[in-house]
Amino acid sequence: MDILVLIGRILFSVLFLTSAVGHLTQSEAMAQYAASKGVPVPQLSVVVSGVVLAVGALSVLLGVWADLGALLLVAFLVPTAALMHNFWSESDAQARQTEMVQFNKDIALAGAALMLFAFFAHTGDLGLTITGPLFTIS
Repeated sequence: MDILVLIGRILFSVLFLTSAVGHLTQSEAMAQYAASKGVPVPQLSVVVSGVVLAVGALSVLLGVWADLGALLLVAFLVPTAALMHNFWSESDAQARQTEMVQFNKDIALAGAALMLFAFFAHTGDLGLTITGPLFTIS
């Protein structure tokens, strides 16, 4: 079981780590896009979200308070879905469809991260981690 959880943590974290790299290495271009979506202080928002992504993903990947890392990913995904993928405000059908897919992806990933939080916090000893969970759920 421990190896399956580790493989799952690796597969789950890859998406967020690559996104964090993009946020931190292409922050100017991403800030322009964020500004077009009405995100306040777009340059700072992109860098902060990149750090949140990196810390959350590394936490889950390495098993260092993986429950907290999963919550950080939820804290990134839900506002991102609402702010960056507001399909309901698109008038073009193709743009609306693209934003709806991205919105649904973010919400589904937030749900998965929330389940990971509960799993990590409830299970306690996950094996193949550096630390145990920060939170405890009975």
